[in-house]
Amino acid sequence: MFILGNLLVAVAKVLDSILWAYSLILFFWCIISWVSPDPFNPIVQFLRAVTEPVLSRVRRYMPQIGPFDLSVIASFLLIVFLRSFLVKSLFDLGLVLR
Repeated sequence: MFILGNLLVAVAKVLDSILWAYSLILFFWCIISWVSPDPFNPIVQFLRAVTEPVLSRVRRYMPQIGPFDLSVIASFLLIVFLRSFLVKSLFDLGLVLR
């Protein structure tokens, strides 16, 4: 059972790193979206390509309040929830199975 425990701990750490990196990407997209970015800039294209699939799904369920886009805030809250609940649960389960 220690192999399964180690696997769950490793999956939890990788998932935590991915969610942390995605939250940084969302943060950079939020900062860049406040200024008028050049749409042909490769960095802007990358940030848009990575964040838009998640943000568009969140926008379906979020009401738009005037010019404010609350999908970024909801995405941040979803990442915090996943890191607090899912990652910690996987990590704790992996430690128990060791």
